[in-house]
Amino acid sequence: MANSVPLGIQMLPQQRCINRDSAYRLFILLFTFICYMSYHLSRKPISVVKSELHRNCSGEKQPGSGSSGANTTDNWCDWSPFENANYKQLLGSLDLAYLFAYAVGMFISGQVAERMNLRYFLSLGMILSGVFTAAFGMGYFLSIHVLWYYILIQVIAGLFQSSGWPAVVACVGNWYGKGKRGFIMGVWNSHTSVGNILGSVIAGIWVGNAWGWSFVVPGFIIIGFGILVFLFLVPEPKDVGCTPPEHHQANTEDSFSTQGDNYSQKQSTNLNPDSDSEASSSNLPLIPKGEEKAISFYSALLIPGVIEFSLCLFFAKLVSYTFLFWLPNYINDNTDYDPEVSADLSTLFDVGGIAGGIAAGVFSDYTGARAVPCALMLALAAPALYVYNLYGSLNYANCVGLLLAAGFFVNGPYSLITTAVSADLGTHRSLKGNSRALATVTAIIDGTGSIGAAVGPLLTGVISPYGWEKVFYMLIAADMIALLLLTRLFIKEIKTAVCCRRPHYNV
Repeated sequence: MANSVPLGIQMLPQQRCINRDSAYRLFILLFTFICYMSYHLSRKPISVVKSELHRNCSGEKQPGSGSSGANTTDNWCDWSPFENANYKQLLGSLDLAYLFAYAVGMFISGQVAERMNLRYFLSLGMILSGVFTAAFGMGYFLSIHVLWYYILIQVIAGLFQSSGWPAVVACVGNWYGKGKRGFIMGVWNSHTSVGNILGSVIAGIWVGNAWGWSFVVPGFIIIGFGILVFLFLVPEPKDVGCTPPEHHQANTEDSFSTQGDNYSQKQSTNLNPDSDSEASSSNLPLIPKGEEKAISFYSALLIPGVIEFSLCLFFAKLVSYTFLFWLPNYINDNTDYDPEVSADLSTLFDVGGIAGGIAAGVFSDYTGARAVPCALMLALAAPALYVYNLYGSLNYANCVGLLLAAGFFVNGPYSLITTAVSADLGTHRSLKGNSRALATVTAIIDGTGSIGAAVGPLLTGVISPYGWEKVFYMLIAADMIALLLLTRLFIKEIKTAVCCRRPHYNV
């Protein structure tokens, strides 16, 4: 066991007066929070810098000479090759390159993460992500004006960034059982929004003068945390002699079968996808109890609920990532605020997202349902998006309030699906306690969502020249499709609640 203990942990003084299990669980939660926060911190700058790569040069005094990428007096302040009229399509191609590479990498990362030490995997992924984040910013200092360079950097960065999510969810899932998973992971998942906020603030510091630092500084931050992961991350309780968590509550799942009330037993296990009775009749290859073995991609797809939640996340993440990559640019285009203020205002969407993720987690823990809170928030997200597009640019107060509301309803379902739902399905009871499925299931769900995350910004780059209102119609349509994909699970959970008349369901 000593060989699996990180060097940094070995050097820490031993404290005998504390509960080791609780201390390690809290440490893992905080440490993985910071790790994934740094991932989002390093991927946010591109949305902030877009408004600087192509600016409105009218009214600005043109320098006498030496303007990089300046072909006419109308675009002397732009950064070539983004100075032409098709700049939105070019900026969209950067998002597409990154997000499709991220999606492809996600499906691969899940399989790799299950088969190697998560500490090595996450550390290497963070360091290389930082290197290529900084490399994008070096294009400014080296005066690189060819599109292929920036697209290539985005592709490589996307592949390495995909290492983060399967690894951190697997680590948290290894340490935390089902009990309050929705609330715990709802709070924990705020790392996404915190990272976006910090990324916007850090990138905004330099966006108006030397935008290269907007990438270089976040790149070095994630490299630093990657080194700390190698020194301190403990992926599993057994590595340090701690007690593994209970992923299932056998007394609530199995006791019904001995009471003669088969209908109640079937309905109660149907409430949550993790305890879906379809598992007993599905073709999912069951893993012998106690056998720690990484499952195949196909076996993970057969876990009930994986496909539906994956497709739902495709459309939910399409909406969320369109805001992530285009919101500062939208605010800058539709208001009188400069790029730095627009970047700061865009963080309010993520502030609302933090509250939405926590609210969704608390609601799902209390009811035992996962699809119901997702469906309700998706239903409310559509009018929130419509109202923000109509009135968000009228004044500062409207912008603040409506951005908070939009972030709350858009990011709530996204947060719940990528955390608690993924962890539930990755420890599904049909796996017989095998913990080697978490990263694979998480990668399938988030990888499918990441394809949607690539499509959204791409469509935005194509549609936005015809009017931002058409972009919002596209986002509302995607939101409604995500809602429809959860219809079966939503109806099943409602029927279960009504039939069983249980005010509170254990998860």
